[in-house]
Amino acid sequence: MTDQNNSTNDVDDIDVTDASDVAGVAEVDATGETANVTKQDVPYRSGFVAVVGRPNVGKSTLINALIGKQIAIASSRPETTRKAIRGILTADHAQLVLVDTPGIHRPRTLLGQRLNDVVDESLADVDVVAFLLPADQEIGPGDKRILSRLRTDFATKREDGTFKWRIPLIAIVTKIDELGRQQLINKLIEINDFADFSDIVPVSALKHDNLAEVKNVLIEHTPEGPQMYPDDQISEERPEDTIAELVRGAFLETLDDELPHSLAVVVDSIDYPEDNETGQGYDGKAQVNVSIYVERDSQKPIIIGKGASNLTYVKKKLRTPVNRIVGQKAKLDLHVKVAKGWQSDPKQLERLGF
Repeated sequence: MTDQNNSTNDVDDIDVTDASDVAGVAEVDATGETANVTKQDVPYRSGFVAVVGRPNVGKSTLINALIGKQIAIASSRPETTRKAIRGILTADHAQLVLVDTPGIHRPRTLLGQRLNDVVDESLADVDVVAFLLPADQEIGPGDKRILSRLRTDFATKREDGTFKWRIPLIAIVTKIDELGRQQLINKLIEINDFADFSDIVPVSALKHDNLAEVKNVLIEHTPEGPQMYPDDQISEERPEDTIAELVRGAFLETLDDELPHSLAVVVDSIDYPEDNETGQGYDGKAQVNVSIYVERDSQKPIIIGKGASNLTYVKKKLRTPVNRIVGQKAKLDLHVKVAKGWQSDPKQLERLGF
């Protein structure tokens, strides 16, 4: 655990690629094995880890990097994540369910309020909180608001003004590749003073720098428990939800800033050839029927693109991942529809799964 009184001296010796010099990290090597201890002697650990932070601090990027596959949309746009995506990380002696929460923010629409409600639900029964703080940005009001919220949920204030945490609070300092060595040292000192974290781990998820240390620290703080999912399962999400997120992510990538938040995607059905007695219209492929919703009629041509170029791009881009998800060759059928003002309409939000 971090020694708050001696934090400056400790941080002076940091190797930015090794979090073991920051604060009480697990003495576990990159393979997940504890030194001089047999695998049979290591207790199995399992639990839920909430990954929280302001919008656009790298939550989805980190989870995708830890699991090794894309299960959540990683985008430079704030408020990209709209649902609590649960990724499953399985190691030799542990299994973590990483909960990718929407960024905590001040809502401007009913959708924004619903996203904050998703965060509340995600935090209800977690065992560890990973608080992401970007190295290239100052600690601001949003971070302080999140810390206050976490203290309300998981900590008790002592008479001396400090807080006793009921579950571990881990600081994950993201985007360390944006800073030089001395800048990073100063940032780690600032974060060490910001809150009484159980551990502080710097990481660059994009460059896979220090990912093993992040995994080991999270495992160390996860309670002992049984394995919850099969070794090869990497997500709790239904195929329909995973495909919907992939489609939305592909459109966000190709549309730049034209439609930042007006897009909603729903997979209406996945129909397999064996479900159709005649087989006509299937061509031996699964049919994935997708509805893409915008808020105004004028937005439909932007989504479709000239000569349906955007629809064609998304279909080609997602052909392989969709085939893998449904377990066979699939045809992605995209339909662009209008749901006027859906972000502020309770009935529309419910119909769209919010």
